[in-house]
Amino acid sequence: MSSDEPTRVSSRIAGFYKKTVSQRLELLRATDLLSPDSVSALQAGGGLDVAAADTMTENVVSTFGLPLSVALNFRINQRDYIVPMAVEEPSVVAAASNAARLVRIGGGFRAEWTAPIMTAQIQLDAVPDIDAATAAVAAHRDELLALGDRAIPRMVARGGGCRDVEMRVLDESEGVAVVQLYVDVGDAMGANMVDTVAEAVAPRIAELTGGDMGLRILTNLPLRRTVTVRATLDASALGGDQLADGIARASRFASLDPLRAATHNKGIMNGIDAAAIATGQDWRAIEAGAHAFAALEGQYRPLATWTRTADGIEGAMTLPLAVGIVGGSTRVHPGVRAALELLAVDEAGELGGVLAAVGLASNLAALRALAGEGIQRGHMKLHNRRLAAQASAADETAEGNR
Repeated sequence: MSSDEPTRVSSRIAGFYKKTVSQRLELLRATDLLSPDSVSALQAGGGLDVAAADTMTENVVSTFGLPLSVALNFRINQRDYIVPMAVEEPSVVAAASNAARLVRIGGGFRAEWTAPIMTAQIQLDAVPDIDAATAAVAAHRDELLALGDRAIPRMVARGGGCRDVEMRVLDESEGVAVVQLYVDVGDAMGANMVDTVAEAVAPRIAELTGGDMGLRILTNLPLRRTVTVRATLDASALGGDQLADGIARASRFASLDPLRAATHNKGIMNGIDAAAIATGQDWRAIEAGAHAFAALEGQYRPLATWTRTADGIEGAMTLPLAVGIVGGSTRVHPGVRAALELLAVDEAGELGGVLAAVGLASNLAALRALAGEGIQRGHMKLHNRRLAAQASAADETAEGNR
């Protein structure tokens, strides 16, 4: 499925980077996407007060901030998005925005996503008869799905619930297997619901299979919850045939060498993680799923690939993305609420499509820089600006202490 709703705002804001912080906030306020409370939260720094933080985790002593920026120029499925990104590394936001501008020339990103199906795993050891156990699980499929649904009634009432069950044999000689339940979690990330299902169904599965019940928990490699994003660019938009050739060659390098693929994928996650953090996602789970997916075929490979076409290049990327727009920090963190308001996505899958597009844009920006002038020129320009600001602050402090 995909989002093909026409754009409500434009993500092309000329000269945005030249504005002051307060002027940028005013431009965002003018979109009418932000509630008054969110505008106030962003004007106050978009942070989390200590009292709210103390409800989120343990041993809280303070809060910790990151720069909250917006990436511009993103057009996905014919709709514009202003993308919040929380990241401290120089050039990440600028690079993603610039790449999105180039992709926009060719019509923007195309994204599609599967239903929000998360996977619960129930470990079994010492199963006495693997074939009989497999047959028993299949025969009692409807019973097991109903048992799982009874554990998450509110999700079932919202249209979600258990959709499928299967048994995978891991070591037949030792009777090691795993039973997996596939759960539609709607607009939630779904970890807690999936764990609840696993706990509820596990005793019955142990009875049916005769195995010793082990772990009951989700996997962070949700193979039935994926996002695919594509982009097509003309060579002239990139800067010529030489750059188009260079990007395709760099992509091929990553497909052949796991060492290069690791850095290739890190660049993708620069964008995905920054947008995930800003929107309150479990970015550690996203990272785990992405890298596991990259190694699924036995060798670590690039998540995104770019191929040469007659006129330019085409990029494509598929990865698992378990994200949510309800629950978790979306309820207690004012900065997260503001970020989701600004992004204005209507479902969790759409958010996944946006994150994937930001990742593909980040990858394109890195490969274009590497194939051209090298990665350091733009990166060091911003890095040096930060050092200059630090030096100026140090001078003002020294002056004040005299």
